[in-house]
Amino acid sequence: MSKVTLSAIKADVGSVAGHTTPHPDMIKAARKVMVQGVEDGIINDFYISRVGDDINLFMTHYSGENNRDVHGLAWDAFMAATAEAKVMHLYGAGQDLLSDAFSGNVKGQGPGSAEMTFEERKSEPLIFFMADKTEPSAYSLPFAKIFMDPFTTTGLVIDPRAHEGFRFEIVDVVDSKKVVMETPNELHDILALLGDTTRYAIKRIFSKEDSIGPAAVISTDKLNITAGKYVGKDDPVAIVRAQSGLPAVGEILQPFIFPHLVAGWMRGSHHGAMYPCASEESNPTYFDGPPRVVALGMHITNGKFQGMESRNSEVGHHVPLDYFSGHEWDYTRQKAIEMSIYMRQHGPFMPAIVPPEELEYTTRPSVLKKLESRMEDLE
Repeated sequence: MSKVTLSAIKADVGSVAGHTTPHPDMIKAARKVMVQGVEDGIINDFYISRVGDDINLFMTHYSGENNRDVHGLAWDAFMAATAEAKVMHLYGAGQDLLSDAFSGNVKGQGPGSAEMTFEERKSEPLIFFMADKTEPSAYSLPFAKIFMDPFTTTGLVIDPRAHEGFRFEIVDVVDSKKVVMETPNELHDILALLGDTTRYAIKRIFSKEDSIGPAAVISTDKLNITAGKYVGKDDPVAIVRAQSGLPAVGEILQPFIFPHLVAGWMRGSHHGAMYPCASEESNPTYFDGPPRVVALGMHITNGKFQGMESRNSEVGHHVPLDYFSGHEWDYTRQKAIEMSIYMRQHGPFMPAIVPPEELEYTTRPSVLKKLESRMEDLE
């Protein structure tokens, strides 16, 4: 059997009333392009979702990662959605598209992407994570718990294949470098890097058992570095395979019960608590946030998505499990709001705002220049 490739590509190309939600006509325009992509044989299947103001495209195909036609299809879908946004004069129309022309790959052109290629197991459960108002390292803490912490993932102790540990590709998002490290023998060294969420993030995780292959992949595109200015937050997407030598679905979801603090939120320059919610409840409603995360579950079956819909449903119209929609997450949501309100009360003081080098907007250089002649040495 040929190896299947999953491609998750996302972008913010316009929103109703601020950084809130794409208009339904934008989703409709993107869907039309994706349907044509299936008819043309570029992709096998697709699903379109959104978190906050970001449109997320999930695609299956047999063309491998970084394929020009697949990435070009995603680009065309975002351009179609942008055209609708511009007609309606929506906010930030096309903001994540840093070029007017497609160059062969969405990397470096604004959209975030996460892709993995593997041979289907007998059963292939998947979880797609979508985040809004935050940065690539937002998944570092929960993914560290999922793949490194036996008090979260019992499988690390009792599952013979998971027991061997995992390989982690960690990227320096500032200097565009990467390193592959392993658990459990390099656990503390890995955490020494990941603890610096301003610079390091997990890109890929692999099972040490070659027959299983990749376990997770995260988009680590740093949009403000790519663009050279602030044009929007990175809002990472992630793909995680579950079960059978990999963490179970419950183990993958469990760390999100803790609303950890992440950078992003208002103006991309504040710290807020991660708020797990359903896709349809992901509109930012408090201070342009707080940062949201959505988890969608589906299967891959013979290179196509399988959700809760009939097997004969129209292409692209899948119904995934929306894991964070349940009332058991109400406690976390309430805690996230309380934590975010607490952080917000600091106003323009740290730790509410990120360190100066991470601020997406700042008047500090101009203020210092204005005060330069008045600055005196301490006696």
